[in-house]
Amino acid sequence: MARPRSDSPTLFVLEDIRPDFSIERRAIKRGQWPVAGLDEAGRGPLAGPVVAAAVILDPKRIPKGLDDSKRLSAEERENLFAAILKKALAVSFASCSAETIDRTDIRKASLEAMRRAACSLAITPAFAITDGLDVPQGLPCPGEAFVKGDQRSHSIAAASIVAKVMRDRMMGMCASRHARYGFEFHMGYATERHRAAIEAEGACARLHRMTFSPFRIDAEIIVQEEIVLADAD
Repeated sequence: MARPRSDSPTLFVLEDIRPDFSIERRAIKRGQWPVAGLDEAGRGPLAGPVVAAAVILDPKRIPKGLDDSKRLSAEERENLFAAILKKALAVSFASCSAETIDRTDIRKASLEAMRRAACSLAITPAFAITDGLDVPQGLPCPGEAFVKGDQRSHSIAAASIVAKVMRDRMMGMCASRHARYGFEFHMGYATERHRAAIEAEGACARLHRMTFSPFRIDAEIIVQEEIVLADAD
């Protein structure tokens, strides 16, 4: 018996698309230029900052091969990173630390990092396009969010590459100071190796996200102990 056809074909079409400059061209036709693409890297890890980037591409010098950073190898990302820095009109990045993530939450920290990146561009954009569902508040211009934007827009894809490369480099620097955790291999994600290191070494102060599992319970205990001590004082 033949397998029935899916009644949700658009879900799979989105997975196969590749970014282009059509979203940006529509904005240009509306008189909204320059257009900045915004994206972040590092929402899911147990450790390290969330990093965002903002990129204004030159329509006449778009690097070939731009794509969602998750669909590229590390070597491809590094090569495209260099091409973006060479050819783009403006590039910036910003981050929010693990402490900021714990103090607010990962969604708010991601949006704040994107806001900082957009505001740091050497050229003020007239329009910003972001990956996901949310447009950060406090941008220097109007903005619009696009689901799977890093697979639909060259500018957002470029931002995703810059954010990912910069975050990986930051985690590589963390690895040089905290060699026992192996950050250079997993970049803070919850791999088996990382979880084993946490079990053996405990949390790394100011680097691990204490509001993320498996730290959340321990963090709640620490807070309770601090309250008790404060009451005793």
